[in-house]
Amino acid sequence: MSAVVLFGATGSSGRAIAAELVRRGDQVTGVSRRGAGSVAGVTPAAGDASSAADVARLAAGADVVISATGPRRDGSDPADRQADLARALVDGLRAAGVGRLIVVGGAGSLRQGGGRHVDSPGFPDAWKPGALGAVSARDFYLTVRDVDWLYVSPAAVIEPGERTGTFRVGGDELLTDASGVSRISIDDYAIGVVDQLEQPAAHRAQISLAY
Repeated sequence: MSAVVLFGATGSSGRAIAAELVRRGDQVTGVSRRGAGSVAGVTPAAGDASSAADVARLAAGADVVISATGPRRDGSDPADRQADLARALVDGLRAAGVGRLIVVGGAGSLRQGGGRHVDSPGFPDAWKPGALGAVSARDFYLTVRDVDWLYVSPAAVIEPGERTGTFRVGGDELLTDASGVSRISIDDYAIGVVDQLEQPAAHRAQISLAY
């Protein structure tokens, strides 16, 4: 059993990750700005992941912090918000003496066809500011050597769907199926994230999850 502090616990991915952690018997503190409850078995707490002081206060004594905070897809987030949040998380973990961080990442920074997925034809314009912010956050994590972080990117399409428990784990490339489709359900993505808590596929690296 691990003591987990989960930021972004009331979002769609956060709720699914919280439920998966509880299912496996982990002790979970679910953090949101208002301290709202998310999933039965999760202890709610109020805090702001963009505040290093809040992160340090809430993470103290935890085995691992999971950040499920992400950019809004409607383009309303400032482009640098995700990088600022990443810095606050790392600074807070350092202050709390917590050495592990798992980040719910974006697909935009994944490699695709010699470039980045965010630059591919057809990538929705409304999503680009948030995706580029997430790229900046990923780039910041790549400079961090004193925290054991893992940036877990989903497929290009992540949406409600069946919980199958069957998916692939890749590196920093966009995974697609035989038809060229890149997708995963939120529940299967949550399984993949919690798998990384128990048996990490990599350290200080970006990985991807998809069917």
